[in-house]
Amino acid sequence: MSSWFEERRADKAEDAKQRRLDEEHRSQLRRDERRKDRDEAREAKAQQRRDKSARRQARAARREKALTPGNVYRKGTLALVTASALASVPAQVAHFVKVSLMLLPLPFALEGAAWVMAAGVAYADEKRLPMWVRWLLRGLCLSAAGYAAAINYGYGAQTSPSVGYGLAAVSLLGPLFFEVRQWVTTFTVDAGEKKRRGEAKARARHEKQRRKDHKPVVRLARRLVSAAPYGTLAAEDAFTAAWEIFYGTGTPGMTPALHAQQLASRQSLAAAMDEANGAPISTRSSLLQRLHPAPSVLIYRPGSSQVATQVPPASAKPSEGPQKKAPKGARSKPVPPVRRKGDTPRFHPLAKVAAADTARKIPAVNGYHH
Repeated sequence: MSSWFEERRADKAEDAKQRRLDEEHRSQLRRDERRKDRDEAREAKAQQRRDKSARRQARAARREKALTPGNVYRKGTLALVTASALASVPAQVAHFVKVSLMLLPLPFALEGAAWVMAAGVAYADEKRLPMWVRWLLRGLCLSAAGYAAAINYGYGAQTSPSVGYGLAAVSLLGPLFFEVRQWVTTFTVDAGEKKRRGEAKARARHEKQRRKDHKPVVRLARRLVSAAPYGTLAAEDAFTAAWEIFYGTGTPGMTPALHAQQLASRQSLAAAMDEANGAPISTRSSLLQRLHPAPSVLIYRPGSSQVATQVPPASAKPSEGPQKKAPKGARSKPVPPVRRKGDTPRFHPLAKVAAADTARKIPAVNGYHH
């Protein structure tokens, strides 16, 4: 009986533990969801700030582009032209309607003729038409504008001379402003066209000089261009390829003779600098001299020559009488050379470098290149 209660108690404890674990897990899930929601909201706000900043920068860029001197001048001229037309037409309408209602379309036709002729001048400048066409259109434009100005002056002078002069001025200033704008635009285009024409002339002179100085290469380059499919081989690439075929180098202007002259000049310069400095000036030699400086005096120890001397030592006192001759039968045998360990000094590392440099220079001087 007691074992059943113990098992029951253990089961309840296990169930309570499992409920606590489940509750902790659900709490952790709720915290993770709230944290994720906060992160998403923070990211959304940051994205909104970035979008707002991007829109502000785009508006600033558009405003800066719109407020350039060229745009302000063009748009301002169009605004003045529009204001001039709006101020000029009502007086003409009132004048012609007072004469007859059937003349109502005449002011619009007169003002429209002036502006159509002004637009024709711009079109003629764009298409590079003859000058007499442009001046004819200008004359027609100013004639229509002048007639409209005369009508406006007569209508405004009935009220006051200043009103007449003002109406006449607005009738003429619109076409005049538009014409000035067209002149400025034409001069700007002409300046760019003049620069392009100068570049074209310089290119033509260069091509002429190239044909004169390098006729065989130019002929071969033209054959290469004609042999290749249309538009696939540029003239400069063809000339470079032809030069390499003729002279073996891909650098236009260089020939084998010029390469040989360049090499000889470099060798002469190196030799002259070596003679002036008293030492090799090559980078390797200079670096080795700095790392391993040669001793100023080579020290020799007495009796440390390579081989033993074969000359007998001279006597301390010279003999006064005649020297005795050796007997005929006796032969003086030379002392054989005797080598001893350490009697030859070791070569300095710079001596090896100098020997290698000399071996490298001698074939180049004699004309053999490895």
